[in-house]
Amino acid sequence: MKHIYLILAAMMLLCLAPMPYGYFQLVRFVAMIVFGLMAYRCYQNQKMVATWVFGALALLFQPIYKIALGRVVWNVVDVIVAIFLIILFVFEWRREKGEYVKFETLPPDNDSPASDNRIEFSLKGKLDSDELLYIANEENAELTRLLESKPEIFEGWGQMIGFHIIYLPLLMKRLKDKEVVKYRAPYLTEAEIGKTAIDNDYLLQYLEHPSDRGKIKQGFIRTEDIRRGSDGKDKAINRFYPLSSNSSEPIADQLHRIGKQISIEKNEHERLLESRDSYDDWGNYEVHNADDRFNSQISEENTDDLIEEVKERIAKLRQRGISQYILEQLIHPDDRLSRLVITKDYRIVLPDYQNMEIKMEPIVKAVYLLFLNHPEGITFKSLPGYREELADIYTKLRPTGMSDRAMQSIEDVTNPLLNSINEKCARIRGAFVGEFDDYMAKYYYIDGKRGEVKKIALPRDLVVWE
Repeated sequence: MKHIYLILAAMMLLCLAPMPYGYFQLVRFVAMIVFGLMAYRCYQNQKMVATWVFGALALLFQPIYKIALGRVVWNVVDVIVAIFLIILFVFEWRREKGEYVKFETLPPDNDSPASDNRIEFSLKGKLDSDELLYIANEENAELTRLLESKPEIFEGWGQMIGFHIIYLPLLMKRLKDKEVVKYRAPYLTEAEIGKTAIDNDYLLQYLEHPSDRGKIKQGFIRTEDIRRGSDGKDKAINRFYPLSSNSSEPIADQLHRIGKQISIEKNEHERLLESRDSYDDWGNYEVHNADDRFNSQISEENTDDLIEEVKERIAKLRQRGISQYILEQLIHPDDRLSRLVITKDYRIVLPDYQNMEIKMEPIVKAVYLLFLNHPEGITFKSLPGYREELADIYTKLRPTGMSDRAMQSIEDVTNPLLNSINEKCARIRGAFVGEFDDYMAKYYYIDGKRGEVKKIALPRDLVVWE
C-alpha cells in the first residue's frame, strides 16, 4: 500500500494546477477506492480510530454526492491529505525496513551450544517435536507488535528450520475462526467463547521449579525429551532460546543463531538416542474374531476405527500446524455432559450442546440403540442372541419394511466371527467425535476392553426417550 500513498499524494498535489474537470473526477474516484480499502484493512486489524479516519476520507472524496467546499478550501484539503499520505509512506517504509529478515545460513563456527538452556516442566508443559512456542515472562512491546503484525517473518523462519511457530494470542483468534473452541467445548455459548483468551506466559504455570521463571524473559521454547522424575512422574525437558528487541544483535541474526543452536542440539540428542539399547517387549498375536480386533482408541496412523471422511473433518477443525496436545492445554473441556434425547422419530439430539443432532445410517443407529437399551453391556460373542431385538429396532427406524439387504446386514453385525460389528462401532464413534472432542464423546459411543462387555458409559439418568 505504501507506493499507492505516494501516487495518490502526487495526484492530489496536481489538483492545485489548472487541470481539466475530468481529472478532478478521476482523483475523487481513486481516493474513494484507496481510502475505502484502507478503512477495511484497519477494521480487520481492529484499529478503530484509523478505520473512522479513512472511512471519513472515503466519504469526503466520493464522486456520487459531491461535497461543495469551494476551490480554495479543496486546495487546502488536497495539500493536507497529500502531506498525511507522505507521512504514512515514510512510516511504513521505516517499519518494513526495521522488520526485514533476510534468511541466510550462518557458517558453522561453533559445534556446541553456548550454554545449558534446559528447563524442566511438568508433562502439561509438553510441546510436539515440531513445535516452537513463543513464551514471555516479561512482555516486550516491540516483539509483540512484530509477532502480531508480521507473523509471516517467524513462520517463514520456522519452515526453514523445520518447526511450526506458535504465538498463543494470535492462535486463539485463529481457533475461534476455525470453530475449534466449539469442537473442544460444545457446551460453550457464543458469549463464553468470546471471552476465551491466552497470554504468552501461559506455559510458565507448568514450570517444575518456579524459581526457573527468572530465567525466562522473552523467547522460544521447544520440548526435547520426556523423562521420569524422582517423584515417579514424567517431566518435559524444554529448551529455551532468548529473543530480545533491545539487543545489539539484530533480530534476524538472533533467529539464525537460534536455528543453528537447535540443529546442533537435535543432532546431539539423536546420537544419544542411538546409543541407547532398545528392546521390543510386544509379541504378535493372531486375530481370530471381532473381539480380538476391537480397539476404540484411534491414533493418527490407525484408520481402522474411524472412517476417512470423519477423520478429514476433524483435521479441518484444527489449526494447521498445531498438535492436538497443545489444543488440549489451551481449551480445557470439563465433564459437562449433555442429556441424550431419543425423539419420537428416533433422532439422536444433545440439547445441552446447542441442540446438536448426531446423524447415523439406519443400521448403525439400530446398533447404537441396541447397546443403549442394555446399560449392563453386551459381549460380542453373545451378539447372536440379540439378533431378533436388533431387527425389531431396525424395523422401527424403517417402518416401510425389511429388505433382504437389511436382513443380511443384521446377520453380519451379530456374527462375532465377522468384522461388521467393529465397523458399526467405528461409525458410531465417528458420528460423535466428528461433532465434539473425544474427551466427552467417549461417554456416548460404544467402548470396552477386549474380551469384556462393550457398553455406552453415559449415565442413564441423562438418557431421555420421548
